Amino acid sequence: MFLGSLALIVLAATLQSAAQKDDEVMTKENGGYVVNTTTLGKDVQGYAGTTPVKVYIKKNKVEKVEFLKNQETPKYFARVKKAMQGKWDGLKVKDAAKLKVDGVTGATFSSDAVSKNVQIALDYYQKHK
Repeated sequence: MFLGSLALIVLAATLQSAAQKDDEVMTKENGGYVVNTTTLGKDVQGYAGTTPVKVYIKKNKVEKVEFLKNQETPKYFARVKKAMQGKWDGLKVKDAAKLKVDGVTGATFSSDAVSKNVQIALDYYQKHK
């Protein structure tokens, strides 16, 4: 009896933890969804570390991609933001997921990491919407 109760408690805690993790990744906001890759893309490395993003999706279209705090060299990451910001905006999620965005010369690792994070966010949205 005790082991059965203990197993139920462990199962409940595991499910609650999984639900909280999903809440950290994708949230509802202003009639749409926001996918945050801070934990989802923790293994995606730029030049100096992770390059998380938030992807805002409404009516199955990308509204915007927000670049989050990271450890990349500010001068180079500013170039990445300038070149890549807006590239996915207004696209249907399935089209945005297929989009190949050119990287920034001299900031290739950072550019690739941003692209991968956007891809991860869009894939997550499609599987969990």
